Amino acid sequence: MQPALLDSSIYITALRRRDSAALELRRFASEAPLWLSAVVLEELYAGATDRDRHVVERLERDFDRASRILVPDLSDWTQAGWVLARLAAKYQYEQIGRGRLTNDALIAMSAARLGIRVITANERDFRRLAEFRSFQWQKATL
Repeated sequence: MQPALLDSSIYITALRRRDSAALELRRFASEAPLWLSAVVLEELYAGATDRDRHVVERLERDFDRASRILVPDLSDWTQAGWVLARLAAKYQYEQIGRGRLTNDALIAMSAARLGIRVITANERDFRRLAEFRSFQWQKATL
């Protein structure tokens, strides 16, 4: 099975719901390894309350031990810029719109590079990104 990573939207929903089962997904499926994007990790730390910070730290530790943290490289950054420029032109996004999508673009470009499927609740943005750079993604129902 294809490796996958969960977008921030999945983790944030789980944290808000105090859903420990969703947060334990990092331990499942040896046949389809789960990855953690460094971009997702940054977003989780940025939004974590003091109460949730230990959960994010545990996610980081577990994925780091498994050597499954996906870090964007130079080509991911340049492709993200290329995709964002074209997306902005097609959908008349202002600077704020492109800035809002930067993290999602980095997640998508780095996942595409390694053939990792992105699982997200953010269908609109990932669908638009996929118009300009092919990558595997699916909508999660929360």
